[in-house]
Order: sequence, then structure tokens, then C-alpha cells
Amino acid sequence: MLGTWGYSLYIAAFLAVNIHSGAGAFVVTAGAVLGACAAFLWTAQGSMMMSYPTEAQKGMFISIFWAIFNLGGVVGSAISFGSNFNSTSNSVGNGTYVGFLILTLIGVFLPLLMVDPDKMIRTDGTRVNTVRHPHWKTEFFSLFIALKTDPWVILLFPMFAASNYFYTWQFNDYNGAIFNIRARGLNNFVYWTSQIFGSIFIGYFVLDLKNVRRRVRAFYGWILVFFMIFVVHVWAYFYQKTYTRAEESLKGAYKIDILDSNYPSHVWLMIFYGFLDSMWQTYAYWLMGAMSNDPAKLAVFAGFYKCLQSVGAASVWAADGASVPYMNIFLSTWCLTVAGMICAAPMVYLRVTDHTDIEDEVLMQVAGVEPIEPPVAATTQKA
Repeated sequence: MLGTWGYSLYIAAFLAVNIHSGAGAFVVTAGAVLGACAAFLWTAQGSMMMSYPTEAQKGMFISIFWAIFNLGGVVGSAISFGSNFNSTSNSVGNGTYVGFLILTLIGVFLPLLMVDPDKMIRTDGTRVNTVRHPHWKTEFFSLFIALKTDPWVILLFPMFAASNYFYTWQFNDYNGAIFNIRARGLNNFVYWTSQIFGSIFIGYFVLDLKNVRRRVRAFYGWILVFFMIFVVHVWAYFYQKTYTRAEESLKGAYKIDILDSNYPSHVWLMIFYGFLDSMWQTYAYWLMGAMSNDPAKLAVFAGFYKCLQSVGAASVWAADGASVPYMNIFLSTWCLTVAGMICAAPMVYLRVTDHTDIEDEVLMQVAGVEPIEPPVAATTQKA
């Protein structure tokens, strides 16, 4: 709940600046508050999502999360598209922000309906490891313990950094640069919709493939994501060559509309980018989940993930704000995604096993005093 309310504040800030043009400082402040709130939300979410399922269900659980997560984007973009369908101003109206604000405020109170993690039981009858609340010094110490005991996670850091890096080119330098307001709304709608299907495909049909060893599934996922990187970026390169930042910033510059003949080919690129994004994020979470089943350790991994994700996103947003050429941002995005997968390959080969060993739950000893014991089957009703 503490993490979610920051999104409502952030949207309220955009509504305020739409009404009062001098409220720009409110937007900046709300953005900083949202950053802190998001850290709470996504670290907690990542830990739960990766620790609740059995090892054979982690791809499915991640896919379910990603589908629900992107359903918010689908609904939001549908509202934006509908409310701005007849708009010629190339800007978002107050009604759009009001709709977003209502939806996020509903989300603030949804955690009240969640089950206590201590009462969660996996489908195989085992209990989720008890969530502990150690001293803040122990929490900081656990960061170093995680790196010391599982240094292979470092090889995922480039992948973490790239996980939000590519959004800047997709949304600012492609969708925002060459499409008008209603085309951008429709693009967002199909983008987030494709994410739902992409995550379900890789999570359920690849990473949780039955009768296939987990190590083999890990390589299947790596090959699929690596292949998709080149499909979308080679395709996008031919579009990026046709325009520059200077040309698109001119007043009255042509913007692609949904009725234009060249729109279908351009919107399909957004759809494939949605597939790539969902596959990338699902695979990254799945790799972390393959390294442990302990909520404490997975919370640390999720913290690393969101920290480096934010570092990558902040750097490229700064570059875009400094008017770095579109092509430079595009090529850096391409190179970083390739580098992320290449660095992850040794970790996949050397660290991902068919089953998680109890030794990989080392943070249980750091965060609490109880010894490490194998999970026991619960006698109460299954979750």
C-alpha cells in the first residue's frame, strides 16, 4: 500500500500541471516520491512472485503477474485512445488523467485483500518460508551476503540495467516522435496487449515446459529472447534511418495517423517490441527465481533488479532530455540488450540447475536465527 500510493500522487501532479502551468515543481517532486514508493512496491512484489510458486510453476506465476500488470496498461491506453480519438491538439486532456487517477486509487486499497504470507501454502503442500523482519543493519548485511554466496547474480546486472532502458526509444523516440496523439494511444494499447501474450507464451509454454529439465528450459528461453532482440532491432533500424530529432521537432512536422497507409507496418513494430519486453522481463525474473526459493534472498535479488533497472532508465532518460540523436539512443539500446544476454549466458550455463538446493537459502541464517531446514509439507488447506 505504501508503494502504490506514489503512482496516484504522480498522476495527480500531471493533472495539476495541466490545470496550472506553473506546477512543474510538483511534477518533479511527485516523481521523486514515486521513485521511493516504487522501490517498496516492486521489491515486495518480486519477492512474493518468485517465492510463492513451486519450482515447476515459476514461469506461470511470473506470466500471471505480467499479464495483470500489463492489463493496467491496456486499460489505461484504451482510456487515452478513446478520450483523445478526436483530438487534434497532440496533448493529453484532463479526462485522461482523471481516469488514471481513479484506477490507481483503487489499486492503493487492493493489498487489503491479500493473504498473510505466513499462511501461504504451495500447490505441492509445502509452506512458503516464513517472512522475517530483521533489524535494518541485518537487511543491509544481507546484500553483501547474497553477493558473496551467489556471485553469479552479477552476470545478470547488465540484463537488469537494460530492462527499462529500451522504453525511452520505444515511447519517446519512436511512438512519441512520429505518431499523432490518437495513434500513440492505439500503439500503447496493442503494445501492452501483446505483452500479455508474450509473457504467457514464454512463461507457460517455454520456461515451464513439462517433461523438460529446467536447465534445458533455461537455454530455450535464452535463445528465444536473443532471437527476438535481433528481429525487432533490425526491423526498427530501417525506420530509424528515415527521421531525426531535428526533423521531428519542427513545428507542423508530419505525424503518422491510424488512417495513413504506412501506419499498419509501423504499429506491428510496436507489437513485436511488446513481445520482446515481456519475454525479457519474464525471463529475468525466472532466472532469479531459479537461484533460490527463499523470500529473503529473492527480495535482495529483486532489489538488485529494480535498482539497476532504475539506473539504466535514469541514464537514458537523461540522454534523451539532453537531445542526444535518436539513432545514438537506438544503437545504445540495441547494444545493451545484446550485452545483457551475452553476460547472462555463463550464468545460465553454470548456475541454473534442475532443482534448487537447500544451500541456496543461505539468507535464512542471516535474517533469522532458525537453522536451514527443508520445506515441510503443510497439513492445512492448500493455497
